[in-house]
Amino acid sequence: MSEKPHERPADRVVASLESRVDGLIDEEARRRREEHGENDIVRGGGRSPVDIFVAQFDSALIWVLLAAAALSVWAGHTVDAVLIAIIVVANGIFGFVQDYRAERSLESLRELAAPTATVRRDGEARTIDATGLVPGDVVVLRGGDVVPADGRLLEATDLEVDEASLTGESVPVSKSSAPVASETPLAERASMVYKGTSVTRGKGLAVVTGTGMETEVGGIARELAATEETRTPMQDELDVLGRNLGLGVLVLSALVAPLLLLRGTPAIQAALTAVSLAVAAIPEGLPAVVTLTLALGVRRMSEENALVRRLPAVEALGAVDVVCTDKTGTLTKGQMTVSRCWVNDAVVDAGSEAADENAPSDREDLLLRIGALCNDSTLEDDGGDPTERALLEAADRRGFDVDELRAEHPRTGEVPFSSERKWMGTVHGDVGYIKGAPEVVLENCDRILTADGPKPLTDERRERVETTVRAFGDDALRVLAMAYREDPVDADDLAAGLTFVGLTGIIDPPREEVADAIAETRRAGIDVKMVTGDNVRTARAIAESLGIGTAVLEGGEIERMDEETLRERAASVDVFARMSPEHKVRILRALQDRGNDVAMTGDGVNDAPALKNADVGVAMGIRGTDVARQASDIVLLDDDYATIERAVERGRAIFDNVWKFVAYLLSANVAEVAIVFLASLYGYLILPAVQLLWINLLTDGLPALALGADPESGDVMDRPPRDPDRGIIGRPMLELIGGTGAVTTVVALALMFYALEGAAEVTAYAMTMVFTAFVFLEFAKLYVIRWLRETPTLSNPWLAAAVATSIALQLAVLYTPLNRYFGTVPLEAGDWGLIGAVLFVCLPAYLAVAVLVGRLEP
Repeated sequence: MSEKPHERPADRVVASLESRVDGLIDEEARRRREEHGENDIVRGGGRSPVDIFVAQFDSALIWVLLAAAALSVWAGHTVDAVLIAIIVVANGIFGFVQDYRAERSLESLRELAAPTATVRRDGEARTIDATGLVPGDVVVLRGGDVVPADGRLLEATDLEVDEASLTGESVPVSKSSAPVASETPLAERASMVYKGTSVTRGKGLAVVTGTGMETEVGGIARELAATEETRTPMQDELDVLGRNLGLGVLVLSALVAPLLLLRGTPAIQAALTAVSLAVAAIPEGLPAVVTLTLALGVRRMSEENALVRRLPAVEALGAVDVVCTDKTGTLTKGQMTVSRCWVNDAVVDAGSEAADENAPSDREDLLLRIGALCNDSTLEDDGGDPTERALLEAADRRGFDVDELRAEHPRTGEVPFSSERKWMGTVHGDVGYIKGAPEVVLENCDRILTADGPKPLTDERRERVETTVRAFGDDALRVLAMAYREDPVDADDLAAGLTFVGLTGIIDPPREEVADAIAETRRAGIDVKMVTGDNVRTARAIAESLGIGTAVLEGGEIERMDEETLRERAASVDVFARMSPEHKVRILRALQDRGNDVAMTGDGVNDAPALKNADVGVAMGIRGTDVARQASDIVLLDDDYATIERAVERGRAIFDNVWKFVAYLLSANVAEVAIVFLASLYGYLILPAVQLLWINLLTDGLPALALGADPESGDVMDRPPRDPDRGIIGRPMLELIGGTGAVTTVVALALMFYALEGAAEVTAYAMTMVFTAFVFLEFAKLYVIRWLRETPTLSNPWLAAAVATSIALQLAVLYTPLNRYFGTVPLEAGDWGLIGAVLFVCLPAYLAVAVLVGRLEP
């Protein structure tokens, strides 16, 4: 097996690339660019507006409905066809607007730039567009640069690189030109730099080993391109429903049309009955109502900092039973912070404005002053070293004006930090300050600052310091030691005869609200697992503090496991540390193979394959890379885990609402089909297509849409996740649809025969009675279904307004000139009394069906 660049000496890597330290000549660079192409990631093109609009009609329900419209035109009932077409087009326009808005909202989050690179060409340094880099180019790296391509370091002076977007490492990584072992994981390859990462300090020289799709980022992009889009259970179920309804319409038409023709019914009348059956069988409002309900949930979620890219992902949240979450910036604040200080046996809250009366405030002040003065960062520099910035912020919280402090104590000498020395020193007139690794600083100290002034640093005192360092380390704190020297010193002699002041413990702290959010998530039956590129000690400490757990599995262990072993271990592990992109995808698949529905969070390009393969991929909007956001279903605008918990709660509530109106719509359609079919056997077309469409418009329109605004029930997060295999239309719903549909059918047919009074032909009066009674029965059933889902009766004013509006519209088609288009006549007081009696009989029957079905979980 050939050696990889990170394990080979730098000169051998340069030679293998047929390059030299002075770089390529222009002619060779042009030739290689023709051979290797641009140094850019091939991105999949976004959907065009036309594609988005056409996609809205890719539904079996829509195609069946269009077939019914065509049949209506053939039968000469243009009004019916127009109504069907309006419903279809309106649904398509609405879906287009929502999908287009989601695409544009995501676009506003993207901050793409075409970075430049400093490259040696023909022996001189030039600034070129980074897309022009080729393998063998030698690039110059400085603090603040974005690494333009994968490269092997030739030189590194105090070089540190932030690789969080690629590896998940929460702190910048020190780099060196020395080769590392072949098996070294990506996060620890100190001899390499990678495209898209950021130089935080120092300088370096690297030979380009990979460009474009041949970089680590490019490999991830290639894996994303090979990943198929996943579908949610609701999408699959609605497609199955559409196909089954289409088949049912064909079967019904094949049965009814010949029967009617045999009875001597004219062909046109038989065709109209077939159209009516088709219209009755199809819940034409279902796609629109599903889309709108999901969209209402999306709007609410966006107000709670969760941007949904794919509407079905909202429904999928209700089935999630495992959340695999990143650590940095999601569970934590994503910002290094001094959380603890130690000065001679006293641990104090770092940088608090008001110290406890027993706290050694003068020594803590000195500790924080050293951290602020022996420091090259500024509070205004967001791209500086995060550790140094944490020290400045601690001093600022303590009440120091850092700019004023630096003006009062100007720097007269300095010793820059280096990975070899592991410390940094500055001279300020007659005093020198030093900060660095505790073991190195302690080695150069002979005194320690106590409450009584400097005292000899005895072995006992030294042991106490070392014990504190270990304790801080066990709590995942990054520990820095501070010391000073009072006599005038030369910078070269700074690290000798020092007085030890104390320690600072720095960490990316957990967000305050996350522990409660995790507890709430687990109360809802959802397991939470941390999956991070960070080291084991830090990951375990954060997980334990948040109540996630302490069972840890490292990336190296995963590499030695087969798939079956990983499946067995995945369920019991709380923390996956030192994860590579491949590890994350394997963990995800192991959990999914166990039957789990997994939500995966992430922000880096290394997270993108897992995000795309997850049942619900959740990317970070602030820290997240463009690649991660494109691969996700949901983008968190605040990068906060608590937002995920709220999104899950919202997803469950939305599924409840979808369940309610699907039950409501389908029960109406079942009753319509039964009434039309059974009446046709007696030679009656009791509900023509135009009336059926009007019923569906009134009952499946505004009231069904208003169900989307129903508040969540109080126990929505007390239930376990729903089983996605059971789907929406499970046994409870089928029992509800069948029971309530049977009640409506029996009562409506009884009312029909009563109103006909033995007439051989259907009368306008009989049609009006059945038509109007059916509308009011549907409204009564609506509130029964809401009761079944434990929704308070008066909790949704929009629903009350929708029902009132629909009743007004029904009265309009009875008592205005519109009645001639619907074949209705005005009803008298006695007729309304009869309809009231029908409601009085049906409402208890509906409630009895609901009781028999039981208040089952969705």
